[in-house]
Amino acid sequence: MQSRSLSRELALLLLAQLPDRGAVSVPSDTTLLGLLEKALASLAEHVRDGLDRSAEALARAQQDLLDSELQAGPEAQVPKVREHLRHGIAQAEQALNRLSACLEIPRLLMLADQEVVRRGALDRARAVLRDRQAIDARLDGVMEGWRLTRLPRIDRDILRLAVVDLESFDTPSAVACNEAVELAKRYSDEQGRRMINGVLGRFTAARV
Repeated sequence: MQSRSLSRELALLLLAQLPDRGAVSVPSDTTLLGLLEKALASLAEHVRDGLDRSAEALARAQQDLLDSELQAGPEAQVPKVREHLRHGIAQAEQALNRLSACLEIPRLLMLADQEVVRRGALDRARAVLRDRQAIDARLDGVMEGWRLTRLPRIDRDILRLAVVDLESFDTPSAVACNEAVELAKRYSDEQGRRMINGVLGRFTAARV
């Protein structure tokens, strides 16, 4: 079970380094180490961007509080302050989740030399890339008013990996859904976790 979880996480990081559209295959000479180094740089950049956006939102909230002290009717500023605070906290949560993922990279790099983990990651990535168009169409069918393309790239890849786990790797539905939510906890945000959980719940129900 541990090796499958690691393979799934490595596959997610691997997919993030490849184009999201068009025909793409994982080259046979691709080194997992090189892709994970690129993933680390990408995750670090996401962390910096998220923390910057969080700081900006919190600064706006602070300015609104100052403005409310200088203006009549400070209660009018409360909804704006609350929204800036909510946005800032959400951005900080996402950045910290991704920072946690960055800190796990050294452990994953050491484990990537294990053939079963490496092979599982590459096989999952290839399965997604081979059937991505069909997978996306089926996920769109249970999105309820949304389209997969509207989700962040990381959420799309988590959903795609869950589908191939269900259909190509004989993973039980409960396990595949739980693993997808765990990945979302590390790489996405609260909204992404709820969306992924809901979409996979409808997807698995439609397969019965």
